[in-house]
Formats: sequence, structure tokens, C-alpha cells
Amino acid sequence: MCELFSLSGRLPAPVGFSLEQLARHGENAGPRDGWGVAFYDGRAVSLFREPSPVSDSALVRFVEQHAPPSSLVISHIRKATFGDRLLCNTHPFARELAGREHIFAHNGNLAGIVQDPDFAPHRFQPVGDTDSELAFCNLLERLAGLWEQDEDVIPALRDRLDIIAGFAADLRAFGPANFLYSDADILFAHADRRHQPDGEIRAPGLHFLMRSCREKAAVLTGGGVTMPAQQQDVILVASVPLTDEGWQPMAEGEIIALGAGQIIGRRLP
Repeated sequence: MCELFSLSGRLPAPVGFSLEQLARHGENAGPRDGWGVAFYDGRAVSLFREPSPVSDSALVRFVEQHAPPSSLVISHIRKATFGDRLLCNTHPFARELAGREHIFAHNGNLAGIVQDPDFAPHRFQPVGDTDSELAFCNLLERLAGLWEQDEDVIPALRDRLDIIAGFAADLRAFGPANFLYSDADILFAHADRRHQPDGEIRAPGLHFLMRSCREKAAVLTGGGVTMPAQQQDVILVASVPLTDEGWQPMAEGEIIALGAGQIIGRRLP
């Protein structure tokens, strides 16, 4: 399956990635079908993607060495199950809504979503042909009315969580639906099921780790992620634990909302 990774920090920092090392933590370390990483800077995003394995990419080496400072990062390593190996099918996906860039990455297989009339695209159209991008377009359709009431006002977190929780419940009916989504304000992580080492599909689909270096600056290193020495609060979310630290498994259907390196909202099904 695909591998998801995200980071929410209190302060922007140049986050170093070893995407190849991140890919090795999954249950299948064989060749992958693409990679992508999004670095937020306010409402805008620096997005890097390629429909090729990380081991073959010169761009990956550049990103690893020259990542832009960011306090909100979303990354995805693709194992294609739906859609050809093309740039348009490579996560994360980006769309504009209310003058800000929204980012989405998904892990799972949503069998039957293309045929469901409730997910037929309208205002937001897929560029590629993956189930994941179609789901993202549907999420933005649901959120658009909330954001466009007043583009100068960020909608209440509770209202956004209500919509995202309903969307996530609908996705789970199609199959495993782990996803990361950000509206340039909050990072939302939804956990479901995924292939486990024994071959079964079950929870947990995501894990998270809270790190705090407020009292003493320290280098945050491990699992393919490196951050500089500075006072920092950070939460990492990943498909599987990346280090030997106390990663916490998320429950099936759980959603956490992250801001500035803290959990600021939570929903259970």
C-alpha cells in the first residue's frame, strides 16, 4: 500500500526528508509508483511530485537537501492500485478554494466510488483518474459552501470537522480510507484500516507521535525526518511508526485536527 507522512510544527523549519527511507517502513519495500511532498508557506504550497520511484529521482535528492522551511508538511509515497503511473495520478493533490491551497493524500482502495452518483464531480473536476483525487474533489464540494460564506473568515473548526467526519464515514463504506488533508490552516488526519504485516486488512491505518523540545533545543532525527536544533513542538503522523519512540495508533475512523504542533480537535466514529 501507499505510505503517508505529515508534520505539524509550532514554528517553520527546514524539514529534511529521506523519502526512500520512509518508503522502507511499509509492508512492501518493493518498487513504488510515485512520490510527492507539499510544504506549506501560509496559504501557498511548494509541491514536488514525480510518477517514478524515489530511488530513481534526482529531484528527490534536491528536495531532501533543500526543503523549504515549513510548519505543515504532507507527503505520500505511491503504490498504484487505481490509475496509471502518471503525474496527474500522483499524490498529494492540490486545489484552490477560498484563496488558499488545499492538499489531500490518501492510502487505500475505494472500490465502487467512480460509479456512485453521489461522488460524481461537479465544480471540482479530477485531472487524473484515481479514486483518491475523485474523493478529494467531493470533499471540496462539501466544504465550499462553508469557506465561501466569507473568504476573509476561517470557518469554525467544529464545522469543518463535522463535514470531514461525514465525508470520512462515506469513504469507509468503499474501502480503506486513510487520508491527510489540509486547508492551509489545520492539518486533518483520518485513520482507517490498512494491510498489516500478517496480510490482514485492519486498524491501525495511521500512527502519531508528539515531540516537544521547548526546554532544550535538540535535533529531531529518525525514520527519514530531520529537523534543526531549535525550540519546537511537533506532531508527526505516519502510516507506520518510523522510530522506536512511543507512537500512538489511531482508532478505526478516528480524525485528529493538528495546528502548530498540537492536537486541537478530535473525532471518533
